[in-house]
Amino acid sequence: PLSAQCVINKQVVVAAGVFAPGHLGELTRIVPFEMVDAALESARAAQVRVRELPSRVVVYLLLAAGLFPDIGYSGVWAKLCSGLRGLAVAAPGSSALTQARRRIGAAPLRELFALLAGPAAGAARWRGLLVCAIDGTSMFVPDTAANLSIYHRQTGGNGDSGYPMLRLVAVVACGTRTVIDAVFGTYGIGERTYAPTLFRCLREGMLLLADRGFGYADQVSAIAATKADLLIRAKNNLALPALEYLPDGSWLTSMGSVVVRVIDAEITITPHRGPRRCERYRLVTTLVDYRRYRAIDLVELYHQRWQIETSYLELKSTILDGRVLRARTPAGITQEVYALLCTYQALRIAIADATATGPAATPLHANFTIALNTARDQVVHAAAVITSGAIDLVGDIGRAVLHDLLPTRRPRQSPRVVKRAISKHRAKGTIDRTNYPSIGITINLRKPPI
Repeated sequence: PLSAQCVINKQVVVAAGVFAPGHLGELTRIVPFEMVDAALESARAAQVRVRELPSRVVVYLLLAAGLFPDIGYSGVWAKLCSGLRGLAVAAPGSSALTQARRRIGAAPLRELFALLAGPAAGAARWRGLLVCAIDGTSMFVPDTAANLSIYHRQTGGNGDSGYPMLRLVAVVACGTRTVIDAVFGTYGIGERTYAPTLFRCLREGMLLLADRGFGYADQVSAIAATKADLLIRAKNNLALPALEYLPDGSWLTSMGSVVVRVIDAEITITPHRGPRRCERYRLVTTLVDYRRYRAIDLVELYHQRWQIETSYLELKSTILDGRVLRARTPAGITQEVYALLCTYQALRIAIADATATGPAATPLHANFTIALNTARDQVVHAAAVITSGAIDLVGDIGRAVLHDLLPTRRPRQSPRVVKRAISKHRAKGTIDRTNYPSIGITINLRKPPI
């Protein structure tokens, strides 16, 4: 009957007192109170006295802002408090929130990211090696005088970019798309200059994939010095004279102080329609045992490098939806980027935990958009902030992801072009931007030079 009713009673358990708004919904399990407090203590940013906006609560406000990039900090605060009706929580204005963010600074977020960073438990390996990728990307920051003193616009033939830009360079675990380490700064400094800072995260048992921007002797020598292995694409015109020819068609050469193996391959893609596309790949690797590491397998493995591009897509297009960052000062930008990296990492860890519970799913089959939207709902409802009893590794986020897994990606080709030109009136040529499914991909190893 129309008069029938259903009553749902929901129990919300959060921290007591002024700490109640300090949560990240279900993701609080991954970024617990103790971890945030440890980061604050390490950065010497814990409050001397308990305020209406304790430092821990401000950190969670910054993390939650990464889930809601389309609203201001006052709106994010309202999201954190919307599931706490009945509790006496603070109602700070925008000025108070700004002062609180400035009070704690960027150091606690940097420390928190260091605690969260890593490949995630159970990360997939190839021949016992943790496969990672390094690459850079750019992000837009607000066009203020303060930001322009550090960050610069991108210049081009069609004019300068509308907003100043920062450059972010990261190392990502290809099997889980979790961030192992990251560094960022002015766009005027190139990826090769930032990269050596990231080599601190490399260890024996890791295999680093990189594109042609890193295929130089100094980079190869620096990576090899960490005891990690590498698989890097080199420029086709780079002189790599043979020291020894191997039976599989590859050869040994030296790059700096390192002896590497060179694999020269030609990849032919046959699309469903249109002409075939051929491209030459010249790879250099420290995996010199041609019997254990077949050349054809390494060429196929190199395709995993694109996982870092997908990570940047999730960060910039799915989370930020192409938006400019919020902060109007360089210190605020540093704080915001570290908070965004922490939130992204927490989502990726939640996905990895969920998919690890069953053999049928992998983190690469997870729908990141579903995880993001479910996490947003959990923040609004203040759900699963503090749990009792057995730890639920899957959670509502994981169950939503597992319920709607992505199918295995089909072979396809896509032109690599600038999707958003500096000038909206002049696109980059008359390029067909359609993604065409491929009916065949052939890899042929080229003969070594004599």
